Amino acid sequence: MNMNEAGRRAVASAVTAVGLCVAAGVAFAQQPAPASAAAQPAANPVAPGAIQALKDMGAHLQTLTRFQVTTEVTGERVLADGQKLQHTATASMDVVRPSKLRARMVSPRSERELIFDGKTVTLFTPALKYYSTVDVVDTIGGLIGRLQERFGVEVPLSDLFLWGTPAAPLDSIQSAMNAGQDFVGEDLCDHYAFRQGNFDWQIWITTGSKPLPRKIVITNRADEARPQSVSLISWNLKPTFKDSIFAFTPPKGASKVEIVPVKTK
Repeated sequence: MNMNEAGRRAVASAVTAVGLCVAAGVAFAQQPAPASAAAQPAANPVAPGAIQALKDMGAHLQTLTRFQVTTEVTGERVLADGQKLQHTATASMDVVRPSKLRARMVSPRSERELIFDGKTVTLFTPALKYYSTVDVVDTIGGLIGRLQERFGVEVPLSDLFLWGTPAAPLDSIQSAMNAGQDFVGEDLCDHYAFRQGNFDWQIWITTGSKPLPRKIVITNRADEARPQSVSLISWNLKPTFKDSIFAFTPPKGASKVEIVPVKTK
């Protein structure tokens, strides 16, 4: 295998890993309900207050222009005999709306970075010193859609940029309920539970006039073992980073490789 081919494979692996850190914590937004769901009586009604809570959270998220957000995800992998194995990963993002983003994804097996300055997006694997750049003149929301469609890249916590927009997946929720209140860390949160297709998901949203998501739990009902992912989300709404962090400078010895688009049918 030559160096360029090795680099392409490494970047392809990085592309996949970009979303794996937190995809489990936000994938409910893209899960469609089964086609037969409309013909079945709902096990639980859709509580208007629970849906309104998602709308209020989304509206507040859209007002945030400069922030840092981190997440720690614990997921489960089910073996053939039904035994569950836990794994963890973390992701952090520095954000300046509408078009600057820097994300870092870390798991025991890899470390990846994604840097976007509004004109160019860079994917970087520090351990291997491979990086790829793609010209993308768009907002963060537009970047998320383009990377997913063209390269199969999932941006960490991408749903944070969908809530509060027409793309928010509210219509596919089959049941919704208010499950009371709990503390996440030191934050008192309203706890809501939803059912959407083959997934049950719960979200804890801070109380008050500035609602933020602090915890997400997803259960996959399509698997008899009911594997779960748990995402804890922390916020810094007064970050001190400088805009220079959104400019990528290849480190000494780094190699630029081409990122290959996903094949279309």
